[in-house]
Amino acid sequence: MRVIAALFSMFMPGFGQLYNNQIFKGLLFIVIEHFDNYTGHINEAIHLDFMGHHQEAIAVTDYQNMLFYAPFYAYNVWDAMYHARLGLDKAKSAIPFIIAAIIGEMASIYSALLPFPTLMVGLSMIIPMLIGIIMFGRK
Repeated sequence: MRVIAALFSMFMPGFGQLYNNQIFKGLLFIVIEHFDNYTGHINEAIHLDFMGHHQEAIAVTDYQNMLFYAPFYAYNVWDAMYHARLGLDKAKSAIPFIIAAIIGEMASIYSALLPFPTLMVGLSMIIPMLIGIIMFGRK
């Protein structure tokens, strides 16, 4: 149940909360995600990066708005996992997601130096979050 909620939130922020029947919070997270994604031009940057236009992806990104996304995304996944079922240690379970947020934020800041900016930023966050899901998802 925790794993499913976390994976839903990894695919689309807010969906894990909807899965947990936290309707208002889920809808709020979906709105925040779409707003930040739109204003930061994140999808456009992902598209350009995957098409091989790495410098254009960096140029189109609005870093004022995009830098909010990494911690929001990591919190969203942790929140879905934490609230899926009672009994999870709040502090310990948050550690991999805090690490993911910090690494994602740093990778975002230095994305102009990375060969595949959006892919590497995304993986820098997803890997620690998957470790957290594996470590705490079944507890």
